[in-house]
Amino acid sequence: MTELLKVEQLSAGYGEAIVLNNISLALDEGKTLALLGRNGTGKTTLINTLAGATRQHGGSITLGGLALHKLASHERAAAGIGWVPQERNIFKSLTVHENLTAVARPGRWTPERVYEMFPRLAERKTNLGTQLSGGEQQMLAVGRALVLNPRLLLLDEPLEGLAPIIVEELLRAIRRITREEGLSAIIVEQHPQAILAISDSAAVLDRGTVVHAGTARQLREQPQLLEQLLGVAR
Repeated sequence: MTELLKVEQLSAGYGEAIVLNNISLALDEGKTLALLGRNGTGKTTLINTLAGATRQHGGSITLGGLALHKLASHERAAAGIGWVPQERNIFKSLTVHENLTAVARPGRWTPERVYEMFPRLAERKTNLGTQLSGGEQQMLAVGRALVLNPRLLLLDEPLEGLAPIIVEELLRAIRRITREEGLSAIIVEQHPQAILAISDSAAVLDRGTVVHAGTARQLREQPQLLEQLLGVAR
């Protein structure tokens, strides 16, 4: 298996405030990592740091051997990082179709394939971002990341605050993207069992450090360990 992402001794935060302390992890090509932890443990900061949206104080990030930590956020996108932040960051003054075509790069993921995966977006392709529901905005945010044709997809709480029917639709799409299409991904989520079921490995953060790393199956099949690490039941 070919290693895609390697994070070594990473320290980062906002301004002078350090949130992450000596984080090390790795992800192989075509694999999915579930990034878990209680609120405020550094999960979003880690995703933001990979995307280039924080201040890095030490360590290194490499993507396919490329020194990602030396690049600005837009250069990381060009290098293969597809980022879906909590805020979604769609262009609300543009239509659905304009959102997709404005950022699209050549590759297998096209706006047409996004519409096929999310029929709701196909029905609303001429609607402005402001006219979409929260779930539709999330689908569009995922679609925008995909049409960049990234090597690594970063999803920060993609199911947060969504209706159960939309959660199921997004989970099916994420499973297809990762399992069937083989796109590498790191997923932050507050619904651990839902994400562990479609992930290969898992890392748990606490106070800005990795306190557990192993297979997703191990955590999924040991609810008592999951409860101990996260303070949640099955």
